[in-house]
Amino acid sequence: MAEIIHSHKSLATNPLKSSTPLGASLAYLGVAGSVPLLHGSQGCTSFALVLTVRHTKEAIPMQTTAIDEIATIMGGSENLEEALINLTKRMKPRFIGIATTALMETRGEDIVGDLKLILERRPELRDVRVVLARTPDFAGALEDGWSKAVTAIIDGIVEPRDSAVPLHQQINILPGVHQTAGDIEWMVETAESFGLTPVVLPDVSGSLDGTVPDHYIPTTFGGTTIESIAHMSRALHTVAIGEHMRAPAELLDEKTGVRSTVLASLTGLGPSDDFVALLTKVSGRAAPPRLRRQRSQLIDAMLDGHFYFGGKRIAIAADPDLLTGLAGFFASMGADIVTAVASTANSPLLSEVPTARVVVGDLQDLEDSAAAAEADLLVTHSHGRKASERLGIPLLRVGFPIFDRLGAMHRCTVGYRGTRNLIFEVANIILSGLHEHAPEDFSHALPIVEESRHAGATTATC
Repeated sequence: MAEIIHSHKSLATNPLKSSTPLGASLAYLGVAGSVPLLHGSQGCTSFALVLTVRHTKEAIPMQTTAIDEIATIMGGSENLEEALINLTKRMKPRFIGIATTALMETRGEDIVGDLKLILERRPELRDVRVVLARTPDFAGALEDGWSKAVTAIIDGIVEPRDSAVPLHQQINILPGVHQTAGDIEWMVETAESFGLTPVVLPDVSGSLDGTVPDHYIPTTFGGTTIESIAHMSRALHTVAIGEHMRAPAELLDEKTGVRSTVLASLTGLGPSDDFVALLTKVSGRAAPPRLRRQRSQLIDAMLDGHFYFGGKRIAIAADPDLLTGLAGFFASMGADIVTAVASTANSPLLSEVPTARVVVGDLQDLEDSAAAAEADLLVTHSHGRKASERLGIPLLRVGFPIFDRLGAMHRCTVGYRGTRNLIFEVANIILSGLHEHAPEDFSHALPIVEESRHAGATTATC
């Protein structure tokens, strides 16, 4: 069991975590026709918007209530009301997801009450679904904001179970914030191969997958529809990916009676088997030949790649669920986790990471520990590239944000196919750093060889 160490530095010199309202905004982007609205200053939204655009390389319809000095003192309800009305008139969204920032939460306003009064007195907002997630920057990180936003969507939109309506061959999928569009596409394809109709919440594979519409659309283009969210009660089962998705899965269960299963990860042979076994149980069908072949390909990739993983010293820094999943993957391939840094301690699974200790800290903790442990590979997001350069250790980019490489949203690292691709990617990084020996590398050993030959000849003569 890993020991959890909390860093008590006065400041984060190289931050690891992204903010909670940013996580909530990413979740809202997975709903069709939506606009995320950050309730705070323009600066809060600007930072979140820039990071999201750089990561996805897409147009992001993120908006702000633009709280200024006066509103900070006098109250921000008027700004919230004005923002909702302006967005409805100009962008005509079907859904507005509000995420609060530390500025408003620190002031202690009754934001829930203000929003209720606004919706009651403004008829212009009747055709728009509006939900609110309390996501101050000082409480949690990316995973926490995503989880709270999905919980708010379920609480505000999902309809209770109607016993008169029969259950459909439907399965609800609640992906974690670390799932890409490519990851979600694999989950959807796999569920459909069992004859199931997946409803994904949030579905960024439909809104952040790089599709170019033939005309300008001010809201999200693609994602889960409001109608599909409302009818999640008609599913046979719910599967959630990551411990941070347990809260929304339990709320959905409580509200609709649809049982749920929380899978810690989908990366690796064992986690992939768990997902397929669950689909087999829910659908009552055997795994199709395509999946059996993908599993066989993964096993072959594990055999091919384990030579390059065995004994390698890995340093990982990520959000808790991503850290847990990746550490388990590397350990299953024979690598040693010498450094593990988590953005927050908000996961009970951190103690199960296969390492001596997990530090709750920043990228400076990763760099210092990786240098001391003589790590062979750094695993974190793009902000770790400077540490990689300083230490001369290769970097595997994972999580959010990845802004110095293309295709982050299309990369698949889950399931049989994704795990196979991840094995090849890591093995190739290690292979590229291996030194290819030439004859001159052994020149220093030639005198020893010649001396041994002469000694052997002397002994034989004697």
